[in-house]
Amino acid sequence: MCGIIGYCGPRAAREVLLEGLKRLEYRGYDSAGICVGANRALTVIKRTGKIADLREIVPTGLAGNWGIGHTRWATHGEVTDVNAHPHTNCAGDIALVHNGIIENFAALKEKLVHDGHVFRSETDSEVIAHLVSDFYEGDLEAAVKETLQLLKGTYGLICVHASEPDRLVGARNGSPLVLGVGGDEMFLASDVMAILSHTKQVVYLEDGEVVRVQRDSYHASDLRDRRIDKKVETISWELDTIEKQGHPHYMEKEIFEQPDSVLRAMQGRIDHENLTAHLGGLNMTESELLGIERVKIIAAGTSFHAGLVGSYLMESIARIPCGAELASELRYRNPVVERNSLYFAVSQSGETIDTLSAMRELKRKGAKVLGVCNVVGSTIARESGAGVYIHSGPEIAVASTKAFTSQLTVFYLFTLLLARMHNMSFEGGKEFVDGLAALPDLIRGGFEEQNHIRALAEKYSRYRDFLFLGRGLNYPVALEGALKLKEISYIHAEGYSAAEIKHGPIALINEETPSIFLVPNDRLREKVISNMKEVKARKGKVIALCASGDEEVRDTADDVITVPRAGEIWYPFLMVVPLQLFAYYTALKLGRNVDQPRNLAKSVTVE
Repeated sequence: MCGIIGYCGPRAAREVLLEGLKRLEYRGYDSAGICVGANRALTVIKRTGKIADLREIVPTGLAGNWGIGHTRWATHGEVTDVNAHPHTNCAGDIALVHNGIIENFAALKEKLVHDGHVFRSETDSEVIAHLVSDFYEGDLEAAVKETLQLLKGTYGLICVHASEPDRLVGARNGSPLVLGVGGDEMFLASDVMAILSHTKQVVYLEDGEVVRVQRDSYHASDLRDRRIDKKVETISWELDTIEKQGHPHYMEKEIFEQPDSVLRAMQGRIDHENLTAHLGGLNMTESELLGIERVKIIAAGTSFHAGLVGSYLMESIARIPCGAELASELRYRNPVVERNSLYFAVSQSGETIDTLSAMRELKRKGAKVLGVCNVVGSTIARESGAGVYIHSGPEIAVASTKAFTSQLTVFYLFTLLLARMHNMSFEGGKEFVDGLAALPDLIRGGFEEQNHIRALAEKYSRYRDFLFLGRGLNYPVALEGALKLKEISYIHAEGYSAAEIKHGPIALINEETPSIFLVPNDRLREKVISNMKEVKARKGKVIALCASGDEEVRDTADDVITVPRAGEIWYPFLMVVPLQLFAYYTALKLGRNVDQPRNLAKSVTVE
């Protein structure tokens, strides 16, 4: 959600800022703007729409070697040019970009207006610029720190002053901010994507930290002016990994990367001699692992669906009680932390505010919480102190695809680890490891249905309501399939357990509501086929995903998508890919913005 970029150095700030904002587009936004400083004056240019629209109104000769930029996703105030960032004080000599929500902005604004400040926007963020102006006495960093002590809420922000050229002041509390260290230039950003083309040397700010940045130096401290020594880390990603590489959209690229991303998630983590898994990032001894009595998975959105699959698998294979919970609900219900329980906080970005807040609440209660993240150095990865990276590589499309299957891979590895410690035999371990090894090729085999899926998507794109139905391990996959269709095509879709259809949803069945059934060759197959027949009896259209060669399913359904035959537990990997492609091709047919669907943000950092 929202993107921030700041620069000071020898180059023209205009191009650095616009390029950085372009690389932050994937996070989702509805307006954008930049502020460039030169000759002790600030030039602010902002507008609604895309970065390309902003670029059109930024003069090519705009002078200045330092400045800030922002992509906004509206929270307080409508989508207008005035509400876009950066925001300034009355005099226009202070400018600020801000991610997050200031909860007490109304009371602060009321006092500022009483004191004579004139506000131009409806946003909470503008309050910060006016407060900094009130506190400013020739030291921007000091004024920002005074301001921050009055704020309640979350922020990742950068502030500049016309009288302090080549200087940025950044601060973070609950919203990410990273410093990029160059040779004779410095960057601040909400995401390393914005600065990866310029430097791989980064410093991650923690909550409560403030950084003063100049061309050749930076100084980090807390709100009490105590210096903080920060570690410079190196980003391992290459720039070409975040390019489309010949694909029309990032989403298509990321769907087709899944054989490789699943392989990366398991590489180096399988002990072929003992036929178990090795997850060194857990930082737990064998004795501690053996002492685990229950596991709970905390997540949101797609990560929650992956957690549901993981919870089903751990209970059925490792025989450890396990459940998955929505982080947003757990945070506010005063959860009971049970002895000998292990918690996983799952987030692709590692910045999801609901999951991060739930993790902090669990840790306050003494829980052992491990992170499952994709982004190295993210807040959940750092604050959990231990966990597992999924190594799926940069995921740019807002709708998550490859991160889902990489998260599944991590949960399958953890299940193998616990199962081999408890009840799984050596032979069972070999069968499981062989199944993992076969996954990349099995997923790749499912791509052979690509053209058929495209044709079905075009055929069914006129329908406005869909049901997605599955059982067992594939029930969460049905939820994920429905979510994908909603996210990028804007078609209403609901996911259910196929068994639940007769408990209400069957009332929705008619000729205009297609049902997509997940019917793998597993122990629940016959029951799902019976549910399909219930829908057909009510003139509902049925699309079935089934194992290749399943003629009974083909005879029952109106249309069929086949996946390679596999062992029962591996079908979540194979079923989800056609659902991702179905959503993708449906959205294309309808002319949607596939990579940046309306109203959505890649990283949800506000409630």
